[in-house]
Amino acid sequence: MSEIPAKATESEDPSDGAMNQAVEATAPGDAMWQSSPPGSMYDYIKVASFSINPGGLVDQWSLRAEQLFGVPAARAVGMDPIEAFIDPDLRERGQRKMAEILDGREWTGVVPFRMPDAADGGRGAEGLAEVYVMPTRTAEGDNAAVCIVVDVRTLRSIETDLAASQAIFGQSPFGFLLIDTELRVRRVNERFASIFGGTSDDHRGKGVHDYLARGEAERVSATLRRVLETGQSITDMHVTGHVPGSEERRHWSVNLYRVHSGSGRPIGIAWLGTDITARRAAAREAAAARRNLALLNEAGARIGNSLDLETTARELLDVVVPGFCDLATVDLYQGLLTGDETPPGLADGSAELRRVAFASAVSGAPFSGSGEPVEVGAVHHFPFNSPCADALRAARPQAVPPEEGGLVQSTLAVPMVAHDTVVGLAQFSRAKGSEPFGDRDRDLAVELAARAAVCIDNARLYRREHERALILQRSLLPPGDPEASGLDIACRYLPGNAATEVGGDWFDVIELPGHRTALVVGDVMGRGLRAAVAMGELRTAVRTLALLDLEPAEVLSALDEIARGLGTPGGVQQATRAARQPRDADLSEVYLATCVYAVYDSVTRRCTFANAGHLPPVLVEPGEPALMLDVPPGMPLGVGGEPFEEVEVELPEGALLALYTDGLVESRDHPLDEGLQAFVGALTDPSRPLEDVCDHVLNTLDTHHGEDDIALLMARVQGLPAESVGDWTLPREPRSVGRAREYARGQLLSWDLEPLVDTTELLVSELVTNALRYGEGEIRLRLLLDRTLVCEVWDSGLVQPRRRRARDTDEGGRGLQLVGLLSAAWGSRRTPRGKTVWFELPLPGGETGLTDPAEALLSLF
Repeated sequence: MSEIPAKATESEDPSDGAMNQAVEATAPGDAMWQSSPPGSMYDYIKVASFSINPGGLVDQWSLRAEQLFGVPAARAVGMDPIEAFIDPDLRERGQRKMAEILDGREWTGVVPFRMPDAADGGRGAEGLAEVYVMPTRTAEGDNAAVCIVVDVRTLRSIETDLAASQAIFGQSPFGFLLIDTELRVRRVNERFASIFGGTSDDHRGKGVHDYLARGEAERVSATLRRVLETGQSITDMHVTGHVPGSEERRHWSVNLYRVHSGSGRPIGIAWLGTDITARRAAAREAAAARRNLALLNEAGARIGNSLDLETTARELLDVVVPGFCDLATVDLYQGLLTGDETPPGLADGSAELRRVAFASAVSGAPFSGSGEPVEVGAVHHFPFNSPCADALRAARPQAVPPEEGGLVQSTLAVPMVAHDTVVGLAQFSRAKGSEPFGDRDRDLAVELAARAAVCIDNARLYRREHERALILQRSLLPPGDPEASGLDIACRYLPGNAATEVGGDWFDVIELPGHRTALVVGDVMGRGLRAAVAMGELRTAVRTLALLDLEPAEVLSALDEIARGLGTPGGVQQATRAARQPRDADLSEVYLATCVYAVYDSVTRRCTFANAGHLPPVLVEPGEPALMLDVPPGMPLGVGGEPFEEVEVELPEGALLALYTDGLVESRDHPLDEGLQAFVGALTDPSRPLEDVCDHVLNTLDTHHGEDDIALLMARVQGLPAESVGDWTLPREPRSVGRAREYARGQLLSWDLEPLVDTTELLVSELVTNALRYGEGEIRLRLLLDRTLVCEVWDSGLVQPRRRRARDTDEGGRGLQLVGLLSAAWGSRRTPRGKTVWFELPLPGGETGLTDPAEALLSLF
């Protein structure tokens, strides 16, 4: 159609050029054509026709000619066609052409015309018509003509639209297909052909089965039929196919809609596809990155909550199966699990390992990854040339080839490295049907194994320290069931469970001169080996101070200075320097501890308490409910600067005294006050055997949570009977020495201790003589019989006796040497009103190891 104007310009009539210059003129408006939708191609291009008789006049005028030129048939028939629609200025040339046509010549040209238009004041709009005049003959043999007229403006518009459509179809970056009603490709654009190969014509006649796998093709075919039948459009349907002759998978987002002919008849389906392969890959990468990040976050939250090696390994597998892999195992070096201090494993990667964890999301035999299956708990090793041994040897992940016929298609052997030390091997496997491991998966597996390895190594270090602290702690506790004069003792010590660190709880029972007993319970604040060491130092210091026979408040004051020096270099040696620090000094390196120290006198049944921030003792008197003693709490040891107070309480016969640490009464499940009330309420029957009372308390309070160490020390009061005590007061005169010997002889004979009479008389004589020479005030002599015989001489002097070595020429100075030789133990202590010098003799019937008095006297000269 684009050649028609060119033919017109080649007309012999020079006036054709003027006609052709009117090509750009405005065509008649579409409103002049028809209001109803076009039903055929001719409606779109506005084609009209008329015929000319041998006389050169219009003898037939079509309805479309009426619509195109605005001239009714009644008027046009019988008119000269030149006059009917040609502009008056061109009618002369048109008449010449008409004469030529009637001579039998064809003619094609572009003719301007005007149509009447009421809206234009009676002058029609200027249009341009392409006229094709075809000569014909009548039945009589006369020349006539048939004329076909096309609106040039409309024709050019259609031509432009067609070119635009061709450009859009051919140059579109999207894959475009036209599928006919038989679901065969009618036409594809260059974009589609460039992806799937060949030219556009090569794809004509193909179906979806030529591009898609069977299942996918059937799904798409069903969708195409539904669109063809219902006319319902489909938006963003995802389709996956392979490029013919290649394994490359392509992903498309497809829009489908039904297309119709001009008459409204469905003629096929338009397929507009966008290649989203790269977008899908990017989305998969982003999703994988998010999934991996979420997996790492989950690993950080779930791995390492336990300080147990096997539990930590199982926590790793709980995270990775099935979120990362289908099967997984963890093997740890056997030396690591047995507490070997040397770095685990051998350099060649073939050392013994123990399978500590296995997890699977699929059914199958126990998984090994290499060689025969290994059960959890079994000890094994990997062959030297295996990928697993290579991974352990090089500390780098290795891919393990799958076994033929097995359910695994991809396995990664990842060494578990912590602090540059390989502690074991993790194997991650994916079953057939899952996506094989990629580089990103390898990196993630290394990160997961490393996190678990650090937690396992921390658990190993904790286990080592925990075991050392337990050994130290148990070595410092009193062995067996401690004994005390005038007391029935029962104790319990329960360390925290394996998930908690060793604490600094301790208790002690220390025998003092004069059948007295020191009861101690303490708790170093903090946990771990350092707390256990600090506890050991404080316990040793308590025993040392107790042997000095200091008052309870003095013992705690000295302990306070020692505790302030435990956190400084030099330990106890720095206690004095720490004590001189200002009160507001930094306590970050000072060990704080609580302690209650009680001294019980079995003769008087009086007990003196001093407290350093510890929980109050509990007393149960016969027939009375248990109560907490009102002992001033004081400040914890290590704070310094605060004096400690003493409280003296007389304990009735058969009373029950309980000392304990906070692990017995304090828990995460309830506050301290509730625990104290529960403890007091559990002490309901003090007459039961002490061992039963201890068990009843522990079972009633449900102390098996293991959150903290528990120390419980219980003592039932059994005062020394009056007949086991001899007590006399002597005036300060020389004859009191002889009287003291008489009292001692008489008392020992009444106790059936005749074998001890001579030794006792000699030693009593020496002590009373010293009191006369160096002491002050009246003299008191006291004999005590319990598991041993104790003799005490009291006076009001403050000067302590001092043992010295007498020279050969000295007449005196050998009395204390004689006491040391003949007694099992001796010593002196201060009292509120002076001092007491004492010695102790074992009862007859055992291997005493004591020296004969005569031999002792001879040895001094």
